[in-house]
Amino acid sequence: MVFVIRNNQQFGPYDEHTLLSYVNSGQILLCDKAKDANSTEETTVRILLKRNGFKAKVSHGGNLVAQLNKIGSELIIPKDSFQKKKWISDKTLLILAAIGLFPSVLSFMPIGGYLVFYLVSLYFAVIWGMFFFSFFKTPQVTIKTTVLVFFLTQFFVFLIWDILGIPALNPFMYMTKLGIPLSLIGFILGVGVSEELGKAIPVYIIARKAKEPLIPQTLVYYGLMSGIAFGVFEGVQYQTSVNVQLDYTSAFFMNIARLTSLPFLHAIWCGIAGYFIAFANLYPKYRISLYFLAIAIPATLHGVYDTFCGSILGMFIALPITFIGVILLMTYLKQGINYQSKLRN
Repeated sequence: MVFVIRNNQQFGPYDEHTLLSYVNSGQILLCDKAKDANSTEETTVRILLKRNGFKAKVSHGGNLVAQLNKIGSELIIPKDSFQKKKWISDKTLLILAAIGLFPSVLSFMPIGGYLVFYLVSLYFAVIWGMFFFSFFKTPQVTIKTTVLVFFLTQFFVFLIWDILGIPALNPFMYMTKLGIPLSLIGFILGVGVSEELGKAIPVYIIARKAKEPLIPQTLVYYGLMSGIAFGVFEGVQYQTSVNVQLDYTSAFFMNIARLTSLPFLHAIWCGIAGYFIAFANLYPKYRISLYFLAIAIPATLHGVYDTFCGSILGMFIALPITFIGVILLMTYLKQGINYQSKLRN
């Protein structure tokens, strides 16, 4: 005698002949779990039947045409669901379709040059943005502000970098071309400070314009979005200038990096800035030091990474720095309540 188990429910017991008839009629599946009535061992119907010398042969429900008629056209083309637009309710699949098919849409559009690089970078930024929204959103986060941060960051970067050329006036920028340790100072106080300050401006504005106290995770989220936006801007510049001068393999790899890992790094660093900006607004009597930390910590991580990422020490210094930034942000978020308790006193 055999017990059949499906969806944690036990049926039977059946003798082997009855079990075989159920299998042949399709009521019981060969892959259903089963066990002998005299044993506690669970196996499958297929194995138990084989052990007892029975061979299943599931009968067909007629030929191909007969089976298709039985299935019916509604299973193949669900007219009722299309007419009632039930498919619109599955937002998850529609979002996935929009993401998955966007590059295909671009391939049919008569565009080229700089716009192609920007739209592809924007595509990856949206994917990162959805990831951050899923993991870091708070009740204070809104789609409107998210979009505002994303494009506001690019506006400020375009204005400050390309139109006004302010970062080039930073005297420490020239030190990046010198040897270590001067180049390290240049990358921290020149590149790091300039870029982290530029990314933090939209986050600072949001904090100042807020109509309620914003918790740290809210501004961390907006910092992440600002960092991704900066990564898009910088990535397009590198792909259309520096990367095109590389050999095919190197250019391919660096283009991928400029769409994925490097924007992620910018996001993490600006997320750290958002964390301290939040504390500066929650505890204004400590705002000088907290605003300082909002730029100093990510600028230092940024500068150290830039100094060593292209050198033989990259594996031992630049790569660990990328993980240190992530670990720091995770630790800050976990310890946020403790920090708040300390600053209240």
